[in-house]
Amino acid sequence: MSGEPLIGLSGVRVARDHGRIVLDGIDLAVRPGERVGLVGPNGAGKSTLLHVIVGLLPVAAGQVAAFGRPCRTEREFAAVRRRVGLLFQDSDDQLFCPTVAEDIAFGPLNLGVGRAEAAAVVTRTLARVGLAGFEHRITYRLSGGEKRLVALATVLAMDPAVLLLDEPTTGLDQEAEERMLALLLSLDQAMVVVSHEPRVIDRLATRVVHLDRDGLKAA
Repeated sequence: MSGEPLIGLSGVRVARDHGRIVLDGIDLAVRPGERVGLVGPNGAGKSTLLHVIVGLLPVAAGQVAAFGRPCRTEREFAAVRRRVGLLFQDSDDQLFCPTVAEDIAFGPLNLGVGRAEAAAVVTRTLARVGLAGFEHRITYRLSGGEKRLVALATVLAMDPAVLLLDEPTTGLDQEAEERMLALLLSLDQAMVVVSHEPRVIDRLATRVVHLDRDGLKAA
């Protein structure tokens, strides 16, 4: 893919748990239109890497840049999170409002969108993920697969320029997984997709990188 990177990591090191190094010397560039598959063993730091991109975890060394600008402060990362949507591995970490509509509308309303427009976003986004009519459903009563699709809807409602998807098909049956993959393939956004499912990576990724204790390299 050509073009300047939307997201760039250079020499990133992350330490956790009393100084334990989780990521070390990580370089990654995500360009417009790319769908980067991120694979590797459990505990390699794949979710950590996604969290670093949006500033949820600090770096001990190296640089994170987004949309051509280095990001160091919380204020700078807050601006990044308006344009980069992160789908958490656990949907319960993403859904915290009583109803589906409230969860999906939360982000747009915080950006200053009016209530009528936010309601239209909710309706439109639920239709995109195959859950039309779910507006008034109680979030905690949803099935695991339904929660996964609603969590994605909360991300898409923000119309992000980049998607960071951590195990996007977790909890989905075959039909819902196919709908999810078809939806993601229809999107123009650049993506980083973490998945342990080879079929998901094979369908979605335009290139694949492998993360392990030795670092990040082309798969």
